[in-house]
Amino acid sequence: MLSVEIHKSERTTQGRRLQGLSILSTLVSVLVIFGLAGCGYQFRVEGAGPTIGGANPSASQEPTPRLVIQSLVNKSFEPNLETRYTNYLRHEFSSGSGTEVVPDSEAADLVLTGEILSVSLPTLSFSQTTTLESRAEVVMMVKVEETRTKKVVWSQLAKGSSEFYVTPDLQFNRALQNRAMEQAGRFAAADLAARFLLHVESGGLTRRAASPAPAAP
Repeated sequence: MLSVEIHKSERTTQGRRLQGLSILSTLVSVLVIFGLAGCGYQFRVEGAGPTIGGANPSASQEPTPRLVIQSLVNKSFEPNLETRYTNYLRHEFSSGSGTEVVPDSEAADLVLTGEILSVSLPTLSFSQTTTLESRAEVVMMVKVEETRTKKVVWSQLAKGSSEFYVTPDLQFNRALQNRAMEQAGRFAAADLAARFLLHVESGGLTRRAASPAPAAP
């Protein structure tokens, strides 16, 4: 009976020693890692990381196309909009369209032309005697051509709108209406720039340039 208890005690002691050695080994490993970090060693992952959206790395090596934006043609009943709307397009395309907007006098790869098709002022709310709220709606159509070949590489219809309240003061109402038409034009220009940027980033210009010319009949 005494022999059995001695053996149990020895096994318990050995188990505690093994457990202590395991803990000691873990602590030593942790200290070694921290020691290497303190000496200037770093663990790094080599190579380029993943690309969001799976874009082709070679696309970024393409030169930025140069774009000329010509004055829009105003076909709406509202006068003097073509200059302002053209400036909105130049500003938005310069901010983010994947192109470099240059003056008409400089050489360019692409040229943008377009028209202000319509400007409307539908009523949103009204009483029995007067209009309370209205909206300015603008419709523009633009196209982008290659300067050298005159081929259309992109075309888009865009709409912009902005609401305004109607007051008994006719002069103030006209100011509110003009402001709403300006905002609608800016919204349409921003939408066109964003759509063209998507076209450029998706390789639309590259695919069009690489497509073979149609065979002669």
